[in-house]
Amino acid sequence: MERPTLPPRRPVASEAPKAKKRAPGARPDRPPRPSAPERRVDVRDWLGRVRVSGFVVIMLGLVVLGTFVLVPTVGTYMDQRQQIQALESAVKIGQSEVEDLQMQRDRWSDPAYIRTQARERLGYTFPGEVVYLIDNDLPASATPQEQDDVSGDVGQTRTDWMAQLVRSVTASGAAQVAVPTIGVPDPTPAPDAPAP
Repeated sequence: MERPTLPPRRPVASEAPKAKKRAPGARPDRPPRPSAPERRVDVRDWLGRVRVSGFVVIMLGLVVLGTFVLVPTVGTYMDQRQQIQALESAVKIGQSEVEDLQMQRDRWSDPAYIRTQARERLGYTFPGEVVYLIDNDLPASATPQEQDDVSGDVGQTRTDWMAQLVRSVTASGAAQVAVPTIGVPDPTPAPDAPAP
């Protein structure tokens, strides 16, 4: 199994001119000297060299003023855009409701629909028609029967709930309530208790 190898190194741009200067047979260059330590920049000195003109001050003031003016305006704009989107969705919902109502209006303008609704909902008939109402038209096997009890032990109780309610209310009103006396000593000591 072969090991992967790196491609040959290309000379860096700063090393390329040195290679041109070296003549064939000349001795190799010395290793480059370490670069000089970076100079520290004195901030006070740098700020002292910065010149501020009146134009720069005016422009910075306008930028700050524009920021204070535009930030609330942008917030108001975003709120208004959200309100517009909410209202547009409400309009779409309203338009769908209007379309549904128009479809219902078109249905009710059809005489055949009106006739069927009058027959089904109100039981109307035309003069001369005979209507037969059939009661208990299902055979005895198809009629719904009362459901049998799930088990013989548990069954449905048939009680008068109103009488039970009245009995419960009167019993709870007549019951004696024990009032707790926390922290209050009993005035009569129990006969079995020894006197302190």
